[in-house]
Amino acid sequence: MDDRPVFVTGATGYVGGRLVPRLLASGRRVRAVGRSLEKLACRPWAGHPLVELVKADAMDVASMARAMKGCGAAYYLVHSMNPATADFAKADLQAALNMAAAAEHAGLSRIIYLGGLVPEGPGISHHLASRAQVARALQAGATPVTWLRAAMLLGSGSASFELMRYLVDRLPVMLTPKWVRTKVQPIAIANALGYLEACLDNPDTIGQAFDIGGPEVLTYEDLFRIYAEEAGLRRRWIIPLPFLNVRLSSYWIHLITPVPAALAQPLAEGLSNEVVMHDQRIRQVAPQELIDCRQAIRRALQRIEQQKVETCWHDAGHVLPPEWVYCADASFAGGTILQAALRSRLAAPAHAVWPAVTSLGGEIGWRHAQFLWALRGWLDELVGGVGLRRGRRHPRELGVGDALDFWRVLEVEKDRRLLLLAEMKLPGQAVLEIQLEPLGPDMCELRVIARFLPRGLAGLAYWWAALPLHGYVFKGMASALAKASGAPLLSGPAPFDPTEALSCRLRPGAQG
Repeated sequence: MDDRPVFVTGATGYVGGRLVPRLLASGRRVRAVGRSLEKLACRPWAGHPLVELVKADAMDVASMARAMKGCGAAYYLVHSMNPATADFAKADLQAALNMAAAAEHAGLSRIIYLGGLVPEGPGISHHLASRAQVARALQAGATPVTWLRAAMLLGSGSASFELMRYLVDRLPVMLTPKWVRTKVQPIAIANALGYLEACLDNPDTIGQAFDIGGPEVLTYEDLFRIYAEEAGLRRRWIIPLPFLNVRLSSYWIHLITPVPAALAQPLAEGLSNEVVMHDQRIRQVAPQELIDCRQAIRRALQRIEQQKVETCWHDAGHVLPPEWVYCADASFAGGTILQAALRSRLAAPAHAVWPAVTSLGGEIGWRHAQFLWALRGWLDELVGGVGLRRGRRHPRELGVGDALDFWRVLEVEKDRRLLLLAEMKLPGQAVLEIQLEPLGPDMCELRVIARFLPRGLAGLAYWWAALPLHGYVFKGMASALAKASGAPLLSGPAPFDPTEALSCRLRPGAQG
């Protein structure tokens, strides 16, 4: 076994976040790579003695080459398909070319890539074609590549599973596009991870491409019915409508599930392609007990019920906080940061109030004026935003990079500070910060601060129009947090000037 570290890109993503602990458990040294050290540090395995956390960006070949130095094999688990990427295929291709160049420069022994199962012939979706293009870009480099081609990944937190879960949970009668009868060969996430790990130990897989899939070929309609049975739901009526095209079905997916409109269309296009294994060699090269779809869905539902979802598709985005969030004198900001802030004094220590802060969102909601939060989420969905439907990964725990309704967690400082970045559609950038300042052993100050960097006149108009509602919502939320904590309210909530709280908070060595 090569004793050099294994280089894992996308270590905070859905697959990478689950592969790293498996590699560590087998005694391997791992260099886990991501664009945010803070997000890496929040992973449960971050403190393992065999793991190194390294910041690098696949779009920056120099940073990748530096991060790879001294490593042996590498896993390439990067995917650029997110709402903020206008042309995900172009970004994916460039990232793959950078990976190939950096691997050659660093002298890696091999690359293992998990991509999509791409059908042959015309009519391939843009998304699936992009996955094949990435493989070819990697293979064009000097470092040998193992390409594992998977169809649908079944597991708690995967995009495919979550999409199916929301559709079936929310629609007793489904008027579906014709792709609902497309054949697919799903694979349980545990089996996909098993193949990824097995390839690392098997030299016969170097430079090879393999289809990977589970033991069954089903239709999406079959999967919907199995899910309904395993979830204990009433029978779902599924009615295919031939005239429901890809664009219409992408809007349908977006309205019912947490998948943003920008992602729903390429996903819907891919659902129209039959993705079935034609190459069975992997089962002889790396044999393992395959999990059928019913068992995979049952396991996924059990993990959700037990609140043990390690990684989730909507938490895989990178965390690049705007500079103005940290520094009042932002170099690129030509305008003023607009702020609204309230503070309250509570007769309780900060650690007693903190659980109420970190449980905001999801099923509990925002503790005050929930109808206004729901309205804002609905309006966001109408214009293609994420809305409130993403919920949260865990009802009580928050980590850097977690999705929280239409927010993204930027920073968590236990018992002190929670910083959220708005991912709703806005004419500008917005953050919400909740601070707890200790004032003694049995007293603290609760601060709720909203900040907004407007874009043009539309941004200014939005801020001033929403300001009265912000005051009502955040004042009520502050009072509700005190009540939920059992902390008597000594004063406030009252407005204050938060300028002093906007000092530069960039950590030593951090990069903007």
